[in-house]
Amino acid sequence: MRNPAVTSGDGAAPPSRASRTGTPGRVDGARLLDRIERFAAIGRGKDGGINRLGFSETDREARTCLAREARHAGLETVIDAGGNVLIRCPAGNGDRPSKPRVLIGSHLDTVANGGKLDGAYGVLAGLEVLETLNASATDTSCEVTVVAFANEEGALFPQPFWGSMVLAGRVDDLPSDPVDYSGKPLRDALALAGGDLSDLRSAAWPPGSLAAYLELHVEQGPVLERLGKPIGVVDSITGRTQFTVVIHGEPGHAGTTPMEGRRDPLITASHAIIAVQRLAREEELCRVATVGWLEVSPNSSNTIPETVRFSVDLRDSSAKRLAAAEATLSGALASVANRGDVRISVEGTIRTDPVQTDDRLREAIAASAKDLGLAYERLPSGAGHDAQVVANITSIGMIFVPSIGGVSHVPWENTAPDDLVAGADVLLQTVLRL
Repeated sequence: MRNPAVTSGDGAAPPSRASRTGTPGRVDGARLLDRIERFAAIGRGKDGGINRLGFSETDREARTCLAREARHAGLETVIDAGGNVLIRCPAGNGDRPSKPRVLIGSHLDTVANGGKLDGAYGVLAGLEVLETLNASATDTSCEVTVVAFANEEGALFPQPFWGSMVLAGRVDDLPSDPVDYSGKPLRDALALAGGDLSDLRSAAWPPGSLAAYLELHVEQGPVLERLGKPIGVVDSITGRTQFTVVIHGEPGHAGTTPMEGRRDPLITASHAIIAVQRLAREEELCRVATVGWLEVSPNSSNTIPETVRFSVDLRDSSAKRLAAAEATLSGALASVANRGDVRISVEGTIRTDPVQTDDRLREAIAASAKDLGLAYERLPSGAGHDAQVVANITSIGMIFVPSIGGVSHVPWENTAPDDLVAGADVLLQTVLRL
């Protein structure tokens, strides 16, 4: 295992943090790693992939387990109307003191057949930080709250960043009566998770109510591993535009319907998907463009399809470039619809602007890593995170730890244990600095 210490610092590398017990300066590494493994068993498939799609049964199981862990640690847990799980230290006998509030966390839901760390690591590290502070009776200048945001991935219900958008007060940007990919309403699933679709505005935290938001996450890319550095100080988060394209054609018998005059939505979809790829690969209008989900109806081998639905995910660090890419794609979709004599509609568009992290928080993260003897690198995030939504109401900071092989959203997603504990130590120290 590589040495995580700052090569230009004084003295030798600190000993492994994975076995240290919790103190005001460091977390209980063994407890954190144990929790990560236990949560990884929730929704794990036969091939090792994790399936905790937002608002699914396994997602609810993980949320219930999180609340139980928090209660056993002597912490308070509530669920807001958006389905977000919020954890904080008990108020005691008197009123809760009037302190600036700092929010830390991430999400527990996964993509289909995903990894054990994306999202869950940030939540469990946040719980570990809060438990460490509470157990040591550390008097902080801020009130720390841990959040597990609901449905960050949008893997089942195509409304990614659901929980953070509700918390940030962006209710009007969400569908009034959301449904999943098969048309089942979110209202019932949200209620099972403890939320209330008719009362979302009660879960909003107004601007000024938070002093800061911190999110610890695996990098999901190769930079830190290639540099041999255990900590990333994130300086910006990519913007994202996501929507569903629906193509309506005319069904027919595969053997008796002449090729001439067919209105085949799947053929049109193939041209449309190529147009999506062309945005990034040839026209360079955005950094990446992806179609990751496709549904054909009736999906029969001897029937011309009636309807095709597919997702579109566009990402770039420039909001203007994202808007240009979306406009160009809109024109391309209209063109292929005319050629195929089909009808195309776009549903559920969600736009998340690129954001910069806060200078003060970046410096606090960097100073914390340095004090712990950990090398760090400043880098952008190519993935979207709840942090960029929370940026609508407060300053944000993000900490990365290396991803082995630079991969994520796959069953073999992994990070070295020492790096996982190091990231939590930096998170704790950063909170203390605030």
